Amino acid sequence: MRFQFTPEQEAFRNEVREFLQEEVPVRWKELGYQIWEETDESWAITRAWNRKLGEKRWLALTWPQEYGGLGRSHIEQFILDEEMAAFGTPTGIETAITIGWVCPTIMIYGTEEQKQKYLPAAALGDLTFCLGYSEPNAGSDLAALRTTAMADGEDFLINGQKIWTTIAHRADYCWLAARTDPEAPKHKGISMFIVDMKAPGITVRPIINMTGFHSFNEVFFDNVRIPAKNLVGQKNRGWYQLAIALDFERSGVGTPAMIKRLVKKLVAYCRETRRDGGLLADDQDIRRQLAQLAVSAEVLRVLCFRITACQVKGKVPNTEASVSKILGAQLLNQATDVAMHVLGPFSQLDRGSKWAPLQGEVLRLFLMSPSMGIGGGTNEIQKSIIATRGLGLPRI
Repeated sequence: MRFQFTPEQEAFRNEVREFLQEEVPVRWKELGYQIWEETDESWAITRAWNRKLGEKRWLALTWPQEYGGLGRSHIEQFILDEEMAAFGTPTGIETAITIGWVCPTIMIYGTEEQKQKYLPAAALGDLTFCLGYSEPNAGSDLAALRTTAMADGEDFLINGQKIWTTIAHRADYCWLAARTDPEAPKHKGISMFIVDMKAPGITVRPIINMTGFHSFNEVFFDNVRIPAKNLVGQKNRGWYQLAIALDFERSGVGTPAMIKRLVKKLVAYCRETRRDGGLLADDQDIRRQLAQLAVSAEVLRVLCFRITACQVKGKVPNTEASVSKILGAQLLNQATDVAMHVLGPFSQLDRGSKWAPLQGEVLRLFLMSPSMGIGGGTNEIQKSIIATRGLGLPRI
């Protein structure tokens, strides 16, 4: 089998590269921020960047034209995502949530009215979603959620609490999983809703992560009234829609490109940095570790091709997405361990220190990397999915 892009696809890659070289803000490069480091300034840059992509209809490249996309191929989406990850663009986590996870699910299950209201605006970068999934007692066992949405005339009343809700303090809407039949088995009484984050009764409280940034939140719903038309799909069938959205979440193709970018930076650092009388580039142990990272990143990239091939065939990646998520999380942990070793004691210096190599990026990656094996379903959950859906083993 040959993995080869067509001349047209290579031309598109060159077009993307030229665009990124010209359009990525200089200030973003100066900040050196990662997508999980959200501040007022980085948020403003990210929103402006998304709108720039939206003007070109690249933000939702594969979506049908009537919903704001260009109807381009999944291979071209792969190329765009890979190049943006390799370049380190201001594409934030809200883009993945809104464009990559929530809106494709609305496209499958939503009414035409819902599609027309949310999809074109999202494709222009004008609205964002947060995810109302996890609760204090419902994380990996997400079906144990207790937030309720009870019918009240032409409306639903929502009560409960969500936690670890990324960008809830910024988002326009919440993609909410809530229990609509408390008496049903836990997987069969859940429904999905679109909730306006400005609705009365919503309280958002910040959670500061260990890098010192505010991206996570607690969200409380106290008799929040939403119209019944904000129910997406069939009532009490939301668990199955949620599962599809999680498959989209686990199908990211940016991780290998990000790791390859990190390896490239580490190689350049090793070529110009001396330790114990010699260049780091001549250290056999470091050379072997960097080479192994490069190989592993390429293996993960090939797996991402397989995910793209599923999408080309009109399928939603399932087992493939779980495999990719596990390998991506493990590889990022390995990459940050290697990077900390290569940089030595200086790796512990944070952004703002003139002695911090690579603008403190490695420390930030190191502190963030454990979360990759948790968010979107822990590695243990992914292994269970692979065992049952991929290998056909019985549920236990």
